[in-house]
Amino acid sequence: MSMAKSEHTVANRREEIVTACEKLYQTMSFREITLKEISEATSFSRPSIYNYFATKEEIFLALFEREYDRWNASLEEIHHGRRKLSRRALAEWLAKSLSERPQLLKLLSMNLYDMEASSRLECLTSFKRSYGRAMENMRRILLKFRPEMTGGQIRDFIYAFLPFMFGVYPYTEVTEKQKKAMDQAGIDYELPTARELIFTFILNSLSTNACEKGMVRHPSTWQANGEVGESADHTQTQKEN
Repeated sequence: MSMAKSEHTVANRREEIVTACEKLYQTMSFREITLKEISEATSFSRPSIYNYFATKEEIFLALFEREYDRWNASLEEIHHGRRKLSRRALAEWLAKSLSERPQLLKLLSMNLYDMEASSRLECLTSFKRSYGRAMENMRRILLKFRPEMTGGQIRDFIYAFLPFMFGVYPYTEVTEKQKKAMDQAGIDYELPTARELIFTFILNSLSTNACEKGMVRHPSTWQANGEVGESADHTQTQKEN
């Protein structure tokens, strides 16, 4: 067997394993899914899976990477497929691109730190390439459609938006048990859709007022602007109140 054919076979088998994990994850939690469950959904035995992935976390990280690649395709279509977008239209397109990836949003709500820690360096590097591509795609989109934004404002938007993504799924998808608990706790809540939540965040973050006043900024800029003490004082005041 040639090296090219061998690499193709390995790639196909990895994809089969990841696809099986993806299907299981639609109805099961990360904790419930085991390598045994995954092997039963593929043509591989459990020991054979170890030829392609060292841990369950590596399989999920590969699924995570694939979801980022799919989102990247949508981002690149936004960038290349349109000549001009208003602020509102841009927020709508970005919200649509992400809300159509519920699996990505669900994965983002997991403990990514432990997932990365339990994966080999080569697997983590491959994932980070897809993650980095998403950051670059966002930067290119903002450069094209929001030319009034400075490089610093674009960076700060990205540093605010990417962490925000981690909380979308828990705030838009709740179980019956969670609903019952909130009802019994007397919490008056509204359940927005992922698209609504993402759209509102992006539109507010891209508002002219936010950009001009520097409301969306990375914490690394606080000290340079003499705001570290002010931020700490404000936090302490909130606690006292």
